[in-house]
Amino acid sequence: EGVADAADAPLIVDEDLRERELADSPIEDFDEAVEHLWANPNASHPGGESHAEAQVRGVAAVDRLVEAYPDRHVVVGTHATLMALVFNAYDPRYGREFWTGLTTPDVYEVTFVGGEAFSIARTWTPEEDDRADADRDPAER
Repeated sequence: EGVADAADAPLIVDEDLRERELADSPIEDFDEAVEHLWANPNASHPGGESHAEAQVRGVAAVDRLVEAYPDRHVVVGTHATLMALVFNAYDPRYGREFWTGLTTPDVYEVTFVGGEAFSIARTWTPEEDDRADADRDPAER
């Protein structure tokens, strides 16, 4: 919302960019449950969404944005798992290990050429935020 306000651009909410629903009830061992889904993308927990289903949904949402805003910069806010699944559709190197290394927040730039993902690059690191904090007056932190 803040980025849209700062850019005086419209805020568009696409529910297809929501996080993957792990299950409809609490999971006893989250790490084990997620590990199972990364190893078995078509599997799902009761009431949950498989990684394959979430990936198809997320890629479709990004495809719609690329088609609607060709040759434009678009800022997308989403959740880590969905972002990793979408990136994984473009490049299989973006898998579980990538997902476990994400920070919150994290910022990546995906460049599309001819409607296809051409490059994916991290454009922000937590250390940059730490350096910015160090330069600010402590009263403003």
